[in-house]
Amino acid sequence: MAIEAMDGDARGLAAAGPVASFLDHASKQKIIGLVLIADLAVFGGAGLATAFAALPPHAGGWALTAMIVAAVTLSAITILQRLWSYTIPALGGLARQVRALLAAIGGAFMVVTGFLFLAGIDIMPFRLWLLVWLLAALVVLVPFRFVVARALSRAEARGALARRAVIVGGGKPCEDLILRLARSNSKAIRILGVFDDRSDERSPDTIGLFRKIGTFDELERYCREQWVDLLIIALPPSAEERILHLMRKLWVLPIDVRIAAHASRLKLSKRAYSYIGDVPFLAVFDRPLSDWNAAVKAVFDRVVAALALVLLAPVMLATALAVKLDSRGPVFFRQKRHGFNNELIEVLKFRSMYTEMADLNAARQVTKDDPRVTRVGRFIRKTSLDELPQLINVLRGELSLVGPRPHAVETKAGNRLYQDVVDGYFARHRMKPGITGWAQVNGWRGETDTVEKLERRIEHDLYYIENWSLPFDLYILAMTPISLFNTRNAY
Repeated sequence: MAIEAMDGDARGLAAAGPVASFLDHASKQKIIGLVLIADLAVFGGAGLATAFAALPPHAGGWALTAMIVAAVTLSAITILQRLWSYTIPALGGLARQVRALLAAIGGAFMVVTGFLFLAGIDIMPFRLWLLVWLLAALVVLVPFRFVVARALSRAEARGALARRAVIVGGGKPCEDLILRLARSNSKAIRILGVFDDRSDERSPDTIGLFRKIGTFDELERYCREQWVDLLIIALPPSAEERILHLMRKLWVLPIDVRIAAHASRLKLSKRAYSYIGDVPFLAVFDRPLSDWNAAVKAVFDRVVAALALVLLAPVMLATALAVKLDSRGPVFFRQKRHGFNNELIEVLKFRSMYTEMADLNAARQVTKDDPRVTRVGRFIRKTSLDELPQLINVLRGELSLVGPRPHAVETKAGNRLYQDVVDGYFARHRMKPGITGWAQVNGWRGETDTVEKLERRIEHDLYYIENWSLPFDLYILAMTPISLFNTRNAY
């Protein structure tokens, strides 16, 4: 366990350690995403490259060859995922990775050749190609896995991959937990500090090597600013009201929340606990996306966004020309909006308003027949063509293709800011915002001038976050063009 102890002059939140950058926070997801991209490229690329060398010209044609390459690649990736190969501990073990690669490649080829056999396709012409493909993939992927394993080993030794954690509580329960974690010699977490509301003898200012760095009221802001991954509650079961109070505050954060169970007299099955080293914890909240799911979503977003930008380039050029010819001013409109974890991002849109009437903070929402909107602007807003430049935001990693729509910082419903209207509004920022979303394909797009409209939108956003899957994203993307025909609330 890595420890960031507070020095003697530390005071409050300002002295709670260095601010973690987004890259540090997302490092595990980026590593898994890199390995996933490499696997897709090697399996697919080796399959196509060796097809030129090893396939007879008459062997089924290139359409069948491409289908086989896609089927083997996706099957191998699926098998690797099922074998838990796309986790940081697994990637750190070379022997385990080699075994998983052999199982995945062999299993994928068996599945695909089995389907070819059942489809009545002669597999004999494909045997040499499949063998050469297998060897080529292994020749590339095994050394790559070796490099990844070595890099991870060094990173773990530096503590670079440790989860950033804070402990909530004080006194003897908190001190005992810190000692247990230290004895477990786990490098999985790095404790940043302790939070507690109490200031009497039950919770002294110094707990082991730590000083308390804030109160419960300061906890949410600290977790967002310091990119905390894990929050550990070390309060006795008798403090039920304080724990419930914390739960109401913390469920809006994109972090894992655990209750320390090392001192609990309630003994449950081992499967009921999660462990850091040998210290048991009870799971309360989990991040919406695991490292694997976040990596899959990020890779999917960028690949599809890049393809969409290429395919939609003529449409975007025509839209840009229409905007430029219709009124004076820039083609793009840039607006600050809330992104993942409440960070401010600059979202791109085709300009739909007269430049001199632009509302950068959306303090006043667009309404029907709004005089601020240009002629071209009315059309591109109704058809959502104004949103297409946000594909660039997706490539930057600021947006996803699918997710809760990002709102401007001063948008209001019933003359009140969104966060003041709906309790737990910021929970929708536990996931990266998207160009389209579950609320939008269900008709909740455009103006949110009433509390009821905002509540329905937030309700759909939270449902999406709790039920995310890649097929769900594909369904929403497929439904988005259909939903555009219903423009009752988009001006």
